[in-house]
Amino acid sequence: MKISSVVVIGSGTMGSGIAAQLCNANIPVTLLDLKTEISEKAKKKIFESRPPLLIDKSKVDNIKAGNIDEDFDIVKKADWIVEAVVERIDIKHNLYEKILKTRKKDSIVSSNTSTIPLKILSAKMSDEDRKDFCITHFFNPVRYMGLLEIVSETTNDVKKINFLKNFCEDNLGKGVIICKDTPGFLGNRVGVYAMQVAMTEAIKMKLGIEEADAVFGRPMGIPKTGVFGLYDLIGIDLMADVLKSFLKELPKTDVFHEVVQEIPLVKNLIETGYTGRKGKGGFYRMNKKDGKKILEAINLNTKDYSPSKKIDLNIDEKINLKELVSRDDKYGKYAWSVISKIILYSSSLIPNVTKDYNNIDEAMRLGFNWVKGPFEMLQELGVKFFVEKDPQLKINEFIKKLYDKKLETFYGKRQIYTNLETLGKVKQLAKINKDNKSAITYEHKNYKIVEFNTKANTLDYDSMDALKKASDKNMIIINEGMQFSAGVNLNYVMDFAKEKNWKAIEKFIHHFQMTCRQLKYSDNVVISAPSGLALGGGFEVLVQSDYVVSHTNIVTGLVETLVGLIPAGGGTTNMLFRWMQSQEAKQDSDFAPQKVFDIIGYGKTASSPTEAIPFKFLLEKDKSIMNRNKLLSASQDLINEKKDGYNAPKQPTFKLSGSQVRDKMLQILENLFKEKKILEHGMEVGKKLAFVLSGGNTTIDKELSEDDMYALELEAFVQLIQMEKTQARIKHTLSTGKPLVN
Repeated sequence: MKISSVVVIGSGTMGSGIAAQLCNANIPVTLLDLKTEISEKAKKKIFESRPPLLIDKSKVDNIKAGNIDEDFDIVKKADWIVEAVVERIDIKHNLYEKILKTRKKDSIVSSNTSTIPLKILSAKMSDEDRKDFCITHFFNPVRYMGLLEIVSETTNDVKKINFLKNFCEDNLGKGVIICKDTPGFLGNRVGVYAMQVAMTEAIKMKLGIEEADAVFGRPMGIPKTGVFGLYDLIGIDLMADVLKSFLKELPKTDVFHEVVQEIPLVKNLIETGYTGRKGKGGFYRMNKKDGKKILEAINLNTKDYSPSKKIDLNIDEKINLKELVSRDDKYGKYAWSVISKIILYSSSLIPNVTKDYNNIDEAMRLGFNWVKGPFEMLQELGVKFFVEKDPQLKINEFIKKLYDKKLETFYGKRQIYTNLETLGKVKQLAKINKDNKSAITYEHKNYKIVEFNTKANTLDYDSMDALKKASDKNMIIINEGMQFSAGVNLNYVMDFAKEKNWKAIEKFIHHFQMTCRQLKYSDNVVISAPSGLALGGGFEVLVQSDYVVSHTNIVTGLVETLVGLIPAGGGTTNMLFRWMQSQEAKQDSDFAPQKVFDIIGYGKTASSPTEAIPFKFLLEKDKSIMNRNKLLSASQDLINEKKDGYNAPKQPTFKLSGSQVRDKMLQILENLFKEKKILEHGMEVGKKLAFVLSGGNTTIDKELSEDDMYALELEAFVQLIQMEKTQARIKHTLSTGKPLVN
């Protein structure tokens, strides 16, 4: 049994995403639709997509486009046929009849439906065909969302379902959970319920939508879009259709019915074209005033829009659910109301929907990017606290059993849906050092693991201290968060800048440099295993590790110039040295400084390992992994392979032409300034970067050490952070998430 050819029928958002991910896995795929022009248009959208659906855009032609009339014979050769057409059962049934008559024996047929039960989809199939038919419910965007739910019945060939699970895990990089044929399966059953509870409770408690999103967001370990922002992102009309499906499929006794009834405001938004981001707006909208774009939020009572307000909950960045639900204000009451209902509903699904409660948690992690699932929330709060906090709470059988047994620690193993040795599993076994507030160190086997745990895993003094202390053994730097590290904690730096404490900033950046140097020259193997963002300071950790084992969904680069700074944790120096090893640099001593000036100056980034290699963000010796769950085991294997006889790299030296190459860089800046592509402060930042990359006041016959280059980086950083326009850039980025051109 193998899958070497796939046909995807339906080239909409989901069909295109599935086809793109198959292309990423180097599996030949044909995308069919009613007309070839529709499939070709979808293929073009895949190529142009942002964020990119393809790991390597040059492989887009591995996706063949066709139509279901003239090209349907391709189904005869396919090992797997994926149906991703419109959610109409009559259209699906007609298509299945055609597929099942045409397909080869033993091929797998699946539907990407998120709403129609498997028993209804397969109602007209023979018993023989039902063996090979299942639901493969991917989450959007397919490349970036880890969850794949495979829904099967007792009529399925179990070996074939397990084969498909392993294929999608190994080749497509998915966290595959096999589900029963129940409405909404696992992810949407809990995820949509959670959204509806968050919305209906906000309306009931008369919270503003910004207030609700501020609570039902990062403080709860949920993405910052919150509930109303997520509604807009998904599409308010699409969510209405999903809810109708739940209304139809769920028994009247299910408490989902309490939160799924039509809301007049939602109905009105849809009727007036306010369907979310794809429409005129939704709960939020962009409006123009005096030529400026302003984000506005709707008032749930008056239905009027007004400028959106930033809500400060005055809480620590780290998730502390007990503290959140214990607040004696409207935010604490709202958080408790929402969290308690989510936990009660999720636990009511055991064992009828799934016997494995931890699979619900993983579905929420992989499909909705929650940091903790409902049962992990219960574990953190404590069963006793949960039951006794509110006497009015109607406790179900699952929680009653835990309470009666006085079980505070009930969780058991994590990530049971996979046989891989994941970080989540190892963390339960390893010796833990939690002394550091910005990173946790785990000791396991013959190595240490360092996991950052700040917001977006930004780096501060404590983060670097954890790395420094852990370098006495072989080390893997990895985490379960969405990002490896979004860079240096700019809030941390700005706190010193507000006090004009430049010495403290200089001390921190020097500590950062020396820590990264220690990683680079330690007697032990250091491996960084990134997923998500590895930008700025996060990238500087990567570039000074011995090896990088990266997930295919990484974004790498040095983006400091966008906030008016230059990379000063060794990023500038190490990128320069990497480019000095190129053939072009051996012919022209000015080639490497100019190349790195271009890469760092423009803040260029790569959105996959394939894109990263031409920039030298990654090297050929580094590895990339499709399945994020394999990052740890691949890193372990690399340590075992390299640890015996390991020697730290030799320290580099630099010969740079000083003013000769700097003049070339300054000419580029002058041209950009004349063309108004950069403004005055862009010139200042560019000049500082040019000074560092040219070696400062040097000449080609002088030899500079790595320490000399680090000193230039540090001096430029400290000078730039003192400038008001740099501080203005940082403040703007921190408040809006967007760069400021000044």
